Amino acid sequence: MNKNVASSDLNGEIRDHAERLAAQLHAQRESLFPPDAAKAMRKFTSGEAAALLGINDSYLRKLHLEGRGPSPELTPGSRRLYSAHDIQELRVLLEKTARRPGDYLPGRRAGDHMQVLGVMNFKGGSGKTTTAAHLAQRLALRGYRVLGIDLDPQASFTALHGVQPEFDLTDGGTLYDAIRYEDPRAIRDVIRPTYIPNLDLVPGNLELMEFEHETPRALSRGGAGLFFFRVREALAQVEDDYDVIVIDCPPQLGFLTMSALSAATGVLVTIHPEMLDVMSMSQFLRMTADLMDVIAESGADMSHDWMRYLLTRYEPTDAPQNRVVAFLRTMYGDQVLNAPMLKSTAISDAGLTKQTLYEVERSAFTRSTYDRAMESLNAVNDEISQLIQRSWGRP
Repeated sequence: MNKNVASSDLNGEIRDHAERLAAQLHAQRESLFPPDAAKAMRKFTSGEAAALLGINDSYLRKLHLEGRGPSPELTPGSRRLYSAHDIQELRVLLEKTARRPGDYLPGRRAGDHMQVLGVMNFKGGSGKTTTAAHLAQRLALRGYRVLGIDLDPQASFTALHGVQPEFDLTDGGTLYDAIRYEDPRAIRDVIRPTYIPNLDLVPGNLELMEFEHETPRALSRGGAGLFFFRVREALAQVEDDYDVIVIDCPPQLGFLTMSALSAATGVLVTIHPEMLDVMSMSQFLRMTADLMDVIAESGADMSHDWMRYLLTRYEPTDAPQNRVVAFLRTMYGDQVLNAPMLKSTAISDAGLTKQTLYEVERSAFTRSTYDRAMESLNAVNDEISQLIQRSWGRP
């Protein structure tokens, strides 16, 4: 057999498969979200709205009957539905009469530093992007001013928030524009609002890989300087605009991740509790520590307010997973979050339509499946919210 001919045939077959798959995925995307489509957040029931605000449904009803705050939408069955904007307006109203500052608007106060949370792991399938997207949305719905940044060239975090890189980012518009070495733009130029109040987005696409390619060239010319400060310096431009920044880091320990680590005040490492994933994490942690040492030797402050491990896609009935979880909790103790992210068909099914679980209606799933997944998500994200509050010196 002629090896060159066989190689040529294989190359052609691979290229054909790639083009056919891309065409089918493109058609599927257009059927779900045409290029001119815009996502919108669903309405919340009075019970959901009350839970987000931290009040009783009866008190929320009282506010409505007294004409205080926004008027909810009334269904034919007289159920009250609140938009995310309604909930934010109610937050502002309730904060004016709160017994303690921050009861309803939990964000920064004078002297509090902006929290920059890096969500990372360099192994695919660890739930990194799912975690980052749900965390950013939950914090925004709870009243924090949040900026979500997609540093992953695969841009799944971006797609979940209604931006289609192939249509919407043909002329740039990612964080790369703000951290590139030649003619960087102001980060405000690439921030865009989302359909969720309090949540803005810096989208990502393949252009982010340019930073990985340009940094070695800039280093060889002596023009990169302290390259790992570039994300931090970009974020400093919006220091007063946000309480929390959530960064979905690339699944690799490259220059983007190193720069994000330098900017982070909190680090969340996602772990799928399987032994192969734990072995991979061991290499990830060792390489991360070595890189952080190098950055620290260059003068960077690599201290963080906190670092935690999050168990993802966890199945409580899986005995091998439970052994791994016990091993990790014994090894790292309180640095493993108490709440795990459960494996759920509700979360994966929502992702098929480029949505998070916070965006889909409860009626789209069986009640037990939805409630179990939602309880898991809220427990994880609210535990992280507590870490943020402690970093600001609050109980």
